[in-house]
Amino acid sequence: MINLTFYGHACFGVDTGSARLLIDPFLTGNPLAPVAAADVDADYILVTHGHHDHAGDAAAIAGRTGARIVTTVEVGQALFSGCDTVAGNIGGTLRLPFGGVKLVTAIHGSGVPGGLACGFVIEADGKTVYHMGDTALTRDFELLANDDHPIDALLIPIGGHYTMGPDDALRAVEMIRPRLVIPMHFGTFAEIGEDPAAFCAAVEKTGAAARVLRPGETIAV
Repeated sequence: MINLTFYGHACFGVDTGSARLLIDPFLTGNPLAPVAAADVDADYILVTHGHHDHAGDAAAIAGRTGARIVTTVEVGQALFSGCDTVAGNIGGTLRLPFGGVKLVTAIHGSGVPGGLACGFVIEADGKTVYHMGDTALTRDFELLANDDHPIDALLIPIGGHYTMGPDDALRAVEMIRPRLVIPMHFGTFAEIGEDPAAFCAAVEKTGAAARVLRPGETIAV
């Protein structure tokens, strides 16, 4: 069992039982964050790309906790050179003590010249969680569909403007066919004010479960 905690925007805590992961820790300056950066602990910090609303407090939290930062090579070199970094690139799987983290395609700017944005497919304790990062719709998502071992939880951006909106996100869900869908990257700014409840209702018509998490809420998968 894995516990997922939503910290607003695209930030999630992932407790695998043997490790505490923190993804895209934008807490300082995030109006939806239920906790301060100083109050969050982690063993690993996963950063999908270098924009401020994703890289956020990663360096500060890593400096305080000793967490290792997992990201792409260029983002790691540009933003986290003073941190303990595990850097990979698209298509690679990083083998870590708790399991694996595969870096997958995200169609988005990286915030770093020459760098790539990514999503993370996390495997731990027999479960698979896919944090899509910031991305547009791409047929690459079809490659992640697996009826024998489906994605247990899909963390998907729906806000539009900077990422997929609800219509494209729904098409992505139909491609990936996960067990559970959790929307993210909505409501933080005026430009991304989409309705997560309406999106979840549409997702459930595809046969997948869907859940809107309140900032600070935890769910087991």
